[in-house]
Amino acid sequence: MIQENTRKPQESDQINTYNRKRLEEKKIKHLFHKLHLEGKRCNKLITSDVLQITEHSLQFHESCAEEELVQTFLQKVLMMNYRARYIHVNKTSQQDHTQERYTDLSEDNADIFKAESLSNKGTRQPERIHPMDVQMAVFHCADGLLKQMMVTKLSQCQYALPLLVPDPFTQQIDYPLWTFRQIIKSWKMRNINNEIISQTQPIYKTETPMVFFFRFGSVSSSKSQLMNSLINEKHNTFFHRNCPGSSRTRELMDGVVEIAWFCPSGKNTDKFTDCVAFCNLHGDAGDHEKQLQILTEMASVNVVLLPKLDKNDRHAGIIQNLYKNKKPLICLFTKDESSVIEIKKGKFKIGLKDRNQSDVSEELIRTINDCVSESSSTFRLEDVSKHSDIRVDEEDDDDCRRGREAAQQMMSLLEKKDLREIKESFLPHQGKLWHQWSQKNRELHRPRAEEKEIDISRKQTEMMNIRQQQHSFKISDFIKFLLNTMNSQAEHEKMFFLKWLRILLDEYTSADLSALHHKYDETWSTSIKLKKKHCKSEQLKAEQIDLEKISEEIQAVTFGLEHIMREIGQIYESCSFVNENKKDLQVHFSSLPSLAAETLISGFPLELMDGDAAHVPVIWISAVLDQLIQKLGDQRVFVLSVLGLQSSGKSTMMNAMFGLQSAVCAGRTTRGAFMQLIRVSDEMKTQMNTDYILVVETEGLHARELAGRSTKDHDSELATFVVGLGNLTLINIFGENPSEMQDILQIVVQAFMRMKKVRPNPSCVFVHQNISEVTTGERNMEGRRRLQETLDEMTKLTAKDEDSDAECFSDVIRFDFQNDVKYFAPLCEGNPPMAPPNPNYCENIQELKKSILSHATQSYGRMLAHLKDHIKDLWEALLNERFVFRFRNALEISAYRKLETEYSKWSWSLRRAMMETKNKLHNKIENEVIHEVEEIDLQRELKKTSEEVNKSMSEFFEKDKDEDILIQWKTSFEIKIKELRENIIRETKRKLYEILQQRDLKKRIDALRTRHENTLYEKSKELALKLKTKTHDEERLNKKFDLIWKQSVKKIIKETPAIKDIDIMRDLREILSASYGTPVDHWKARRDVFSVMSYYDYVKVKRSGGFFTKAKGSALSKEDDIQIRSLVTDVVQQTDTIIQSFNISEMGYNICCIQQLTDYIKKRVTKHEEGSVKCVFKKQFFIDLVYSICKRANEMITDQQRLFRDANDPVIYAEKKRKKYYSIFQKYCHGAASASIFGEIICQKLKEPIEQSVYKKTARDLTDEMRINCESLNGNRSNLEKHILKTLAEEEEFDKYMNYIHNPRDLFKSFIRDEVSRYIIDKFSLSVLPRMKENIEFLQQKIMKAARESTEHVQVKRGDAGLWLKSFTQQISDEQIFSEKDFSGVKLDYVDFKLLEDVIRQELTALMSEISSRFNTETFPVNLDYKFRPDEIVIDHLCQCCWAQCPFCGATCTNTLENHDGDHSVGFHRVTGIAGLFYRGSRDLAVKICTSAVANRNQYFYPNNSDNLLPCTEYRKAGGVFADWSITPDLSDLPYWKWFVSRFKDNLENYYGKALVSSEIPDKWRKYSKQEAIESLDQYI
Repeated sequence: MIQENTRKPQESDQINTYNRKRLEEKKIKHLFHKLHLEGKRCNKLITSDVLQITEHSLQFHESCAEEELVQTFLQKVLMMNYRARYIHVNKTSQQDHTQERYTDLSEDNADIFKAESLSNKGTRQPERIHPMDVQMAVFHCADGLLKQMMVTKLSQCQYALPLLVPDPFTQQIDYPLWTFRQIIKSWKMRNINNEIISQTQPIYKTETPMVFFFRFGSVSSSKSQLMNSLINEKHNTFFHRNCPGSSRTRELMDGVVEIAWFCPSGKNTDKFTDCVAFCNLHGDAGDHEKQLQILTEMASVNVVLLPKLDKNDRHAGIIQNLYKNKKPLICLFTKDESSVIEIKKGKFKIGLKDRNQSDVSEELIRTINDCVSESSSTFRLEDVSKHSDIRVDEEDDDDCRRGREAAQQMMSLLEKKDLREIKESFLPHQGKLWHQWSQKNRELHRPRAEEKEIDISRKQTEMMNIRQQQHSFKISDFIKFLLNTMNSQAEHEKMFFLKWLRILLDEYTSADLSALHHKYDETWSTSIKLKKKHCKSEQLKAEQIDLEKISEEIQAVTFGLEHIMREIGQIYESCSFVNENKKDLQVHFSSLPSLAAETLISGFPLELMDGDAAHVPVIWISAVLDQLIQKLGDQRVFVLSVLGLQSSGKSTMMNAMFGLQSAVCAGRTTRGAFMQLIRVSDEMKTQMNTDYILVVETEGLHARELAGRSTKDHDSELATFVVGLGNLTLINIFGENPSEMQDILQIVVQAFMRMKKVRPNPSCVFVHQNISEVTTGERNMEGRRRLQETLDEMTKLTAKDEDSDAECFSDVIRFDFQNDVKYFAPLCEGNPPMAPPNPNYCENIQELKKSILSHATQSYGRMLAHLKDHIKDLWEALLNERFVFRFRNALEISAYRKLETEYSKWSWSLRRAMMETKNKLHNKIENEVIHEVEEIDLQRELKKTSEEVNKSMSEFFEKDKDEDILIQWKTSFEIKIKELRENIIRETKRKLYEILQQRDLKKRIDALRTRHENTLYEKSKELALKLKTKTHDEERLNKKFDLIWKQSVKKIIKETPAIKDIDIMRDLREILSASYGTPVDHWKARRDVFSVMSYYDYVKVKRSGGFFTKAKGSALSKEDDIQIRSLVTDVVQQTDTIIQSFNISEMGYNICCIQQLTDYIKKRVTKHEEGSVKCVFKKQFFIDLVYSICKRANEMITDQQRLFRDANDPVIYAEKKRKKYYSIFQKYCHGAASASIFGEIICQKLKEPIEQSVYKKTARDLTDEMRINCESLNGNRSNLEKHILKTLAEEEEFDKYMNYIHNPRDLFKSFIRDEVSRYIIDKFSLSVLPRMKENIEFLQQKIMKAARESTEHVQVKRGDAGLWLKSFTQQISDEQIFSEKDFSGVKLDYVDFKLLEDVIRQELTALMSEISSRFNTETFPVNLDYKFRPDEIVIDHLCQCCWAQCPFCGATCTNTLENHDGDHSVGFHRVTGIAGLFYRGSRDLAVKICTSAVANRNQYFYPNNSDNLLPCTEYRKAGGVFADWSITPDLSDLPYWKWFVSRFKDNLENYYGKALVSSEIPDKWRKYSKQEAIESLDQYI
């Protein structure tokens, strides 16, 4: 029996509804899947991901794959491209592109009806995704912040916006009020007097009439298309069925209510005279009762579409109620053909069937206008949230709600406050005191005429006082609340808080600002009219005064987020300046930059230059960037600067291109400069060589509101600043007429010309906005030609001011007129305010974006740490009025110092390797193993180290974080290393060649000494053999030996001339008396040339007549004095080298040495006089110079002669050898074997070579160690100088200071010797002794290995003692100076080689122990020749550098390279009076620092003792040594030399015989302690 279906109709409907919902839900899920958005409803799309630079974002997409729809839609929407709704989806098969073709089955088939029937059975094309489904899917998956940005952009596209949105899965109605908060609408309308009134309001506050459109059932006419004809017939504000890309099915639009506004333009052609809102309910209104209820209640006019009236229709009741309601109702019938009919008052019907669309639109517009004029009902967005059963995003999103509540609570603190006084009350730190400090800082950097150091110090004190006053201000409750809130909020909540705060602040100030701007415009217009009439009356002056007042009021009333962040910055700067936290600051001031860094990372702009004070808060910006590095790491950024006239569309362009937020509050254009970060996706980082793009956007040049205060200088300063910061500068110009942009182009050209001198390869792109017919190629070419002509003309004009020889723009910057000039279509497609953005404009934006990122790909960008320093350097340079000579690039200085340190390591590696090679070859030469040395041999020896150095260099230049800065020196340093390697090889070959020559000269000395030694040996042996058979006690043997020893020594003395004591100064007197006729009496009054203050006593100055006259006082120019001092320094260095080449310790002293020195010095002095100098030397100069050099070298020559005497004087030598020979004598007497005697003789002869070898090796090893572990010696020249200055301050010995100032090289050497000596003493037990023992053990092993292998060799060859000795000496020849010739005259008997080996082992152990026992801090340096001592090795390495001295203050150039490229420079100049500089016409020492003097264009000096005054700023024009120096302005404290002047004031006065006027020495200098002076060195060096 079949069971009867007992289900009730109600149950069946429920099941059908359930199944339908399940099916719809399945379709929606499938849609999200196709769009790759599954999971994004929980894990939302976020703004930072959407705005980051990706490969997809760089492409222009008219079509895309289905899975790329979301990316492409967002990309276009964010660029305000309304074609975002018309994206074409690429087909996947040919079948999709063409209709399926029917295949003929027979030739007879010619029936069209049958063919058509069969074709209908073809495969149906898959349904496309509806464009509005893409939009709404993104809307549902976006987080609150992205959703707001998206809706704001849709509004800018003049699209309708989602007002009520059903959740696609729960059908809960969402009201996204938050998304409307940033939308601003502007319109114009006429008042009763027919005057045009402008309105600009945030849309959420705007009260307007609202017309609500909805439909019942299915209608043939498009409701959305009809609505578009009312708002803008040329633009699809509401998407409709006939739009491109539309499809039959849509999943997410039913039940959605969209809203759009019509904004009038104030013209008679406006369709509506006031702003009107239009709401559109999508889908059958009967299915969406809640939306219908809300909107019909709030509407001013309801408009319903339906086929016809039908009492039986399920919606008849609703229509009846609407008809009864007093609210106007317009019924549009799709099956009715009648025109508009008013059924009763306020109730209309209009037929649509077969009617002209234009006629219907006109009737509808007229009817709506009539209804609106009769209705008092208005609509406000915020009122929608009052309805129940809808979910308001601002309440539902916890972060948004908490952010709003915090912002509202903060704004409550401003209630009932006078807006004009609010900043002064709540933000006091950025007010008058900050402006005063900024002004003082400018004055400090732009000194007046004859400004002295005491004036500079006074200004610095005033600035400190201002900061202290600033610090004393209380922090307002407003700022306290903000800091507490931001410190307690999570990141997402913090972003909502800041957004809300910005919205509420704009709302708070908008009315007053609008009124003031209107007042300003009226006053400005009046002023212009008066000027046109050439009116010079009081009325014009009054109008201009009013303009100033209104401008000041605008500044006072303007109050945005940027001012709050500025206040926090000034709180930080004041605390940082006085180094003390504020009492009412609940957190430590050091945490404030972290908050700003977080806002920057979150996408908010940060003020870089305060537009009101026209100043960069460097301390604050540096701290924020430090925190940015802490949070992100030291990322590489590409800096994009943007310049343009005011209101030229810069902000709109950057917003469209990168989605950047507006930098300032509503109703105001950008002031100063702001920076914003744009993240680069991981996929693009490698390709673009950057991690972030940093956009620096500026205030508009020639701002009208600043006409009274803004000057060309300000614009030039701003332009130079942003051009200097940017890797690329975007120059935005409205229009293309060169005459319109002449001023800005001159500013830009000047900025680029300045930057060309301090930064290579600046680049720019010109953007001409609002150019019609942009597709016309010929027009573009003509525009480019005119631009080029204008730029070239500007370049010529500017070149005169900037002292440049540039004649065309391409001389200043690499610029491609084809590719770097962009023409933009007008922003709007039609007339505002209803015109949408021009799609061509959006395409231009995309092209420009791609071009910019192409520039980024070719650029190295900057690391954040570099950017921080660069901002500081650039601003310091701009504070000085003349920019070119004032750019102090701390980044380059830091990078170059690092490079110098590495160069020091590389050069030391080469020197160290060559020292080892030289020592080995030296031994082989002395042992006569080799008889010549070729360069190729030395190159081969150095090859491995050279390759290691080259590899280290490559890695350093390629991998160092400063690679982009270092690259400029790569080639020059590679050349330097190559030259150094060649020089080291050449110098080593020269020295080895000298050793070869000296070896031949020494043969006689060495042979004589060997013969004497072996004679003593043979005599001892002969006596011993006679006494061998007889019995003698030790005393008798000793007497017998002593007798024969004395006789032999006496004989040797007779044959050998005695080595006399030497007296170098006596020899010098004899030479000078004989050669130069200098009486002996003159020697009583000789002066030390190295310690004289000036050389004017030594010269005669050439006058115009050709005669010479004695130089008096200041008659010798500073330049000439420096040149003479340089000559003296160089002669000293060269004579040191000559003395070393004499090799006195090996060859002995001869008076010819002094003769050779004297001849060399005379030659140099004569050559100097023959050069282009203005003076000649008196005779006394040469004599005193020779005397000073010889006196200085006396100790070194005497020490070397002592070593020679100890080694070659027969008495001394014999006495040293007696003990050993007596030991041999004893062994012979006692019948010892020949092997035992032979072994002892070998060890005896090895003793001195071993000792010297150990000492030399230990010296080299110690030098290596000190180069690592000794702080003063482990870096570059600057590091060494810092430690010298610290030591000088700690010792406080004035004479040492003067030696440092006038003879820096001598003091450097002296300091190095002291440091090495101290290191050896301090580390003797821990380091020196262990190294020495290690070297002894190494030699012992080497010698024993040689003995063992020689024994094996002799046994194989069956040789004798001679063969053994030959083999033995060859094996140790590279380590010891020890050869067969040392045994000439020694008769070798039969030797037991195994016994010999044992004897050598035993004797060697005792010998090594003896050497070790004598090794101490005193014998170590004394027993080494000068050239092998560790201090001399370090001196040779560190002092081969530049010794040029500053022509003003005498500071020594810090360049590590001796003949370096480029200018001399030093980072730490001094007070000029320290070097003896004094004021002309007085006896007062100068109390000036040259780095502040060159900053003052009102200060002058007399170069080269002439009478021609030259500004200090143009010191290079003095030529000579002045032209070779780069002295950059620096107003840093420099406590060290200021302390020195105060501490040694009396000493300086006595030393120079001049006065330091106390009144010119600032009190601040006297307050510096020695400790502060020492600590400051770490900051400045």
